[in-house]
Amino acid sequence: MNTRRRSAHAPLTPSHGPSHGSRAPFGRVALRCASTPAALTMLAAVAALVLLPFPSDGRGLAAPAGTTAGEGEADDAEDRFLSRTRRLIFEGRRSGEGYFSPDGSQMVFQAEREEGNPFYQIYRLDLESGETRRISPGIGKTTCSFIQPGTGNVLYASTHHDPASEELQRAELEFRASGEERRYSWDYDPEFDIWVADPESGEQRRLTDARGYDAEGAYSPDGEWIVFSSMRDAYGRDLSPEEQRQLEVDPSFFAELYIMRADGSDQRRLTHTDGYDGGPFFFPDGERIVWRRFDTSGLIADVWSMKPDGSDQKQITDFGAMSWAPYVHPSGEYILFASNKHGFSNFEVFIVDVEGVKEPVRVTTTDGFDGLPVPTPDGGRLVRTSNRHQGEGAHLYIAEWNHQAAREALAAAPPRRAAR
Repeated sequence: MNTRRRSAHAPLTPSHGPSHGSRAPFGRVALRCASTPAALTMLAAVAALVLLPFPSDGRGLAAPAGTTAGEGEADDAEDRFLSRTRRLIFEGRRSGEGYFSPDGSQMVFQAEREEGNPFYQIYRLDLESGETRRISPGIGKTTCSFIQPGTGNVLYASTHHDPASEELQRAELEFRASGEERRYSWDYDPEFDIWVADPESGEQRRLTDARGYDAEGAYSPDGEWIVFSSMRDAYGRDLSPEEQRQLEVDPSFFAELYIMRADGSDQRRLTHTDGYDGGPFFFPDGERIVWRRFDTSGLIADVWSMKPDGSDQKQITDFGAMSWAPYVHPSGEYILFASNKHGFSNFEVFIVDVEGVKEPVRVTTTDGFDGLPVPTPDGGRLVRTSNRHQGEGAHLYIAEWNHQAAREALAAAPPRRAAR
């Protein structure tokens, strides 16, 4: 049964404009699904940024309705692109990965806020009324939600069908209460499958059932196709001894991109490259897909694009850093993404032209974590996950976006330089 509650923030009235489709990350920081176990040292640093100590009462800090957080903390350089930055979500230990409905009136996101469950659940926020409703069942782990154009149904990945879900929740809560610490890495639970929910009826339908992590799904602009990441190849065939060791150390090495119809039929593989392919989204016109590809070390990632049939794969960035969570601006002119180019544990938002011929331009300049950037469907605002408020885990922020400044900055940017 879905639960209803008021958000801890004031209602946000969106700017309405022509819809060019939507979509966009961690299961990663959440992290669309963003980091890899191979990068253990780097992940520990990111964990310090976005996963601060679990509050003793199991709740995050709250703020009165209408409170603005984070505003004025950024370097003045951010003002070129962003203005009126304010925190959007206050409830829960952490939140992230906000994605909009095509008309901009709704946003889905993931958050840790359910009593008895330390893992993410999926919520839908009405940006006009401020009402928040849980979409996922409330048990198990979830990540990577998205709203279907035309129906309003919510796509997400979940393990709630796993009989061990409640046991795993208790074990995680007991571990946190013990005061022990572990290296942080995203849990590529092989029980993750892709589900779609009707927010009004509460009906939940499972779209994938292959053994292995299936997540990071996004709809095409017409709502007829879903692109997603899957590690099923590591579980659907006999592995060599070397591959088996690789699976134990870093299952994300086997992640590839797949596409399927909105009803889960006609599932087809698009990529065939060693290393993690994930975080895919369609371009606003549906003609291409953008995603991030890690190298085999799991330390370097870049932004790529291709046609929906997997052909014409093009590398867009060559930063020699971890560049991930790409999302195309509704104008179709440039891609927003996150990278630690300017500091091992300092993730910032960048923009790059869709052809990748120019050097990316830095957008945020505040130390810490800024990532998973997603514009509103009219292109006038930007939601991102950030820990700039300090004192707890990362949460969602929203700001006014200067599209003209972005166009001018990219026009003036030098040609792309190879990092290696």
